[in-house]
Amino acid sequence: MEKVSLGSEPLKLYNTEKRQKEIFKPIKDNQVGLYVCGVTVYDYCHVGHARVMVVFDTLVRHLRQLGYDVTYVRNITDIDDKIIKRALENQQSIQTLTQRFIAAMHEDEKSLNVLRPDIEPKATDYMPQIEQMIAKLVEKGFAYVAENGDVYFHVKADEDYGRLSGKTLDDLASGARVEINTAKQDPLDFVLWKASKVNEPAWASPWGEGRPGWHIECSAMSTQCLGNHFDIHGGGMDLSFPHHENEIAQSECATGETYVNLWMHCGFVRIDDEKMSKSLGNFFTIREVLKQYHPEVIRYFLLASHYRSPVNYSEENLNNAKASVGRLYSALETIPADALSGASKAASVLEAEFMAAMNDDLNTPQALAALFELAKQVNIQKQPGLAVLLQKLANQLGLLEQTPEQFFKSQPSSSNLDEQAIEALIEQRSAARQAKDFARSDAIRDELLAQGIELLDSASGTTWRKI
Repeated sequence: MEKVSLGSEPLKLYNTEKRQKEIFKPIKDNQVGLYVCGVTVYDYCHVGHARVMVVFDTLVRHLRQLGYDVTYVRNITDIDDKIIKRALENQQSIQTLTQRFIAAMHEDEKSLNVLRPDIEPKATDYMPQIEQMIAKLVEKGFAYVAENGDVYFHVKADEDYGRLSGKTLDDLASGARVEINTAKQDPLDFVLWKASKVNEPAWASPWGEGRPGWHIECSAMSTQCLGNHFDIHGGGMDLSFPHHENEIAQSECATGETYVNLWMHCGFVRIDDEKMSKSLGNFFTIREVLKQYHPEVIRYFLLASHYRSPVNYSEENLNNAKASVGRLYSALETIPADALSGASKAASVLEAEFMAAMNDDLNTPQALAALFELAKQVNIQKQPGLAVLLQKLANQLGLLEQTPEQFFKSQPSSSNLDEQAIEALIEQRSAARQAKDFARSDAIRDELLAQGIELLDSASGTTWRKI
């Protein structure tokens, strides 16, 4: 596939490590290796997880639109302290727990029109690779086996440690907590392998039975799937330190190669100026929000702010997103449905503006602004070609995937009426209007409106939508 050329601006992405936008250049020809830290599967995914899913799904869609051959890897952490604790609380096996929430995660991402990654490695499937990487670090003197059987990475042995976060070893040392009765040689050191404890799963290793630390899992999985040196590594802003910092240290010390060329991080989803997280107990699961809002509304809400900026979760912002998506679909309603199957014309000025915004560090707010200008022109000019282009560009953001009728009829609502009951009431209303019983006609309209069903009268008849 050849690269798409719209305008003169190349793709630029913000590199967290360099603290600036950089022109994106893949390591190998047109091939892109992307690794994103995924979910620890012990509970349902929340809106913060959804943002990471949607942002990197949008990045992958754009890279492929530009002609890049992308290998997208997003891992699953299926062994972790929280997983072990929840399994014990539920009195079930770890595998039963994790399989349940992996299935739930796939349901949630499908609802949000998030495409599945090309590779979705689970930590428990990569134990040999994890052990091999730890063994290399011990052999090279970057890690040591403590008296308690744990294996630690010796941070001060890595002179480059801290370059992603900008933290120096002196800064870290002065801010480190004083640890009592620890097997660590230094408070900064972090665990690579944890010796087994009672009622915990364990794997055999050269250092005795145990399980891996969280950081080493991602280094082993990413390098196994994409090679020692790959293009882009992403995740939430909260992972930049210490998780991603530790990934760089252990990966580069083990392989002797540059780990990642470009680091991308999403801003937090916030509630009342606090990060949404399970640990703070201030989270909304994706499936909870889907009960109130259409999936495309949630996706739009997450793309309406630049991915590096924080997003404020509120009913007001979600309702604004609902109205905005409705405006885009309303523009498509002005064109006959059979006209939308045609091919789009050559790239217009608005298409170039859309692509330029996406090439500018995935500036989705600006790209959405181009869509609204295009919708405006559809409403003015009533040209099917413009409507086709609107739908095509919106599809690149995972939006406008339905027909307007499907979208407006599939809104979550408080109504307990099914489609058959709604149509029956519309027939009763039509009969009342023909009989000039306008009081009954208005009463039916009001009854439906009270249940979130809006009627739209036209020369061709009456249609309805959920509001």
